[in-house]
Amino acid sequence: MIESRSPWGEKEKAAWRDRQSIKRSYRDDVLQRLETLPPGLELSQYGALSYDPARYPLFLATTGDWSPENPTVLITGGVHGYETSGVHGALAFLEHAADHYADRLNIACAPCISPWAYETINRWNPLAIDPNRSFHPDSPAEECTALMAAVAALDSALLVHMDLHETTDTDNTVFRPERAARDALEQAVWDIPDGFYTVGDTDNPGPGFQAAVIAAVREVTHIAPADGEGRLIGEPVAQDGVIHYDVKRLNLCTGFTGARYCTTTEVYPDSPRTHPAECIQAQLAAVRGGLDHALAAGC
Repeated sequence: MIESRSPWGEKEKAAWRDRQSIKRSYRDDVLQRLETLPPGLELSQYGALSYDPARYPLFLATTGDWSPENPTVLITGGVHGYETSGVHGALAFLEHAADHYADRLNIACAPCISPWAYETINRWNPLAIDPNRSFHPDSPAEECTALMAAVAALDSALLVHMDLHETTDTDNTVFRPERAARDALEQAVWDIPDGFYTVGDTDNPGPGFQAAVIAAVREVTHIAPADGEGRLIGEPVAQDGVIHYDVKRLNLCTGFTGARYCTTTEVYPDSPRTHPAECIQAQLAAVRGGLDHALAAGC
């Protein structure tokens, strides 16, 4: 990593980008699965990343029987491409659970919003921009502008938005140090929570919704306990396994949709108490728990 006493300019960002390499295949891992979605789901391309449009097309899967009588839900994954179970949890929902809800909900799912970052196992896009701080109208991240336009084109108020993430050891060992260098600002190192937790919206906390997600996931994997100060990643725990961010002010993915129920899921794939397949199942359980709660609440 290049240490800098001033924020990175274009030269430093280009040097960072040149150090990245392809480590896995978006086509093999994501696109091929989208090409074989179960009946009742439709696939539409909503954009392509200008870095390599042929390699990085962007797709939205939706229920084919879209009804104005049904509420609409959005499932997103891969905002941070390195957070693997978010991508594969969204795909698992499409493959194994979407049909259970299709007669009651309009479903839209963007399983891999940042495919370059997925392939290079990165938090940022190639311009060293964090997409999950860039969901606003004049966003410099095309991953964000493309998704926001696609959601606006649905022309439906959202009942639920669930954004699937992970918190990994590399948050401390790689990405926070890179951010410190990029911004020339000291970054605190925090304890990575061992287990699943959610990030709700400070202005729209939805405690019953968050509790339903946590309860569903508890059947699959462990919930992260608070640290000695009653916090997770530096934030006060609002209820078991739940913290809050001001998602709109921070320009997070869940902040732009205005959904009645919203949450960001977080799992810890580096825990000795879990494994990759369980993390994916935890994401799937989280989505099902959230949708079941929304339906039971009468939408």
